[in-house]
Amino acid sequence: MNVGIISDTHDNAEATERATEIFREEGVETVVHCGDFVAPLMVPYFDEFELHGVLGNNDGDVANLRAAFDGLGGESELHGRFADLEFDGLSFAVLHGESKAEVEAIAAGETYDFVCYGHHHERELSEEGRTTVLNPGAHFLTKSEDDRTVAILDTRSESVEFRSVLG
Repeated sequence: MNVGIISDTHDNAEATERATEIFREEGVETVVHCGDFVAPLMVPYFDEFELHGVLGNNDGDVANLRAAFDGLGGESELHGRFADLEFDGLSFAVLHGESKAEVEAIAAGETYDFVCYGHHHERELSEEGRTTVLNPGAHFLTKSEDDRTVAILDTRSESVEFRSVLG
């Protein structure tokens, strides 16, 4: 199965629309959002996917974000500040990741197959023992256009591909 990983959409509707187009093209059924939707109006862009999200430091309207997730129905869920997920037998820790030390500590514990985070607006794909650390990039205030990306994770091959949202 292909899982779409996204973070830091920051109300950027154009980039979010492009991200969902990419996810559709890649046959993604489930999307993991690593926080900073910012406004609840971003959630409906993901209505055709099973959406799992965590809260970021810019997600202040939690009640309305939860209501937007409830509107998606199905298995979609806003998990709070941390999500412990499993897809095709692979375990995922998902957090926004303001503290890089926290991300590194979770990865160093080698409890999860993947640690997915956002916040820093720079994509990352690295290994920490048996754990893959993944930041999909961002849609807002990136240091480089190369970081304006989403990630597609193939659970069968455990491979990750970054795709640009710049169209």
